[in-house]
Amino acid sequence: MINNIYCIGRNYSEHAKELGNNVEAEPIIFSKPNSSLITNDVITLPIFSNDVHYETELVIKIAKEGFQIQLNEAETYYNEVAVGLDLTARDLQTKLKDKKLPWFLSKGFKDSCYVSSFISKGKFGKDVRFSMSLNGEKRQEGNTKDMIFNIPGIIKYLSQYIVLKPNDLIYTGTPKGVGQLKHGDQLSLFIENQKMADLQVK
Repeated sequence: MINNIYCIGRNYSEHAKELGNNVEAEPIIFSKPNSSLITNDVITLPIFSNDVHYETELVIKIAKEGFQIQLNEAETYYNEVAVGLDLTARDLQTKLKDKKLPWFLSKGFKDSCYVSSFISKGKFGKDVRFSMSLNGEKRQEGNTKDMIFNIPGIIKYLSQYIVLKPNDLIYTGTPKGVGQLKHGDQLSLFIENQKMADLQVK
């Protein structure tokens, strides 16, 4: 069972640029509630937004409890990876940002979070490539080597403030290429060349 869901913002410089955001010196952390998880392969768009964007991300699952984890130990705190979607109601997010208010509602709504099945990180080398195709066309492709903050660094940073628990998920950030979802869209998610999921938007 999934425990907490933590997300890293602006972890790929090209994505920060495409949204007109600065690259920060420390990771940007936000969370999603468990109730945001999509439990099947259907994305239901919310009625309150006309501009829901997909953000494809590599996801890690925490394997053991840890607090104030040291960098040289961080790799031992996860064993599996998946590919996921962090969906954002961009119009609502912009409205909340303009008012200098927290943008939790634009990230935490029902069906705003998807994660594929997990596979052992041991199947991959040092760097992991992931991608998303929309209606048969590749729209996003990322590689962990291009992260501003790498996975051990994220684990170390987050655990300085929060006790990480088994089955916590960390969404590690999205590469460039985010865009709007529309009714009837079909998405496919990949790690390397292995298809991890097919989803439909309704």
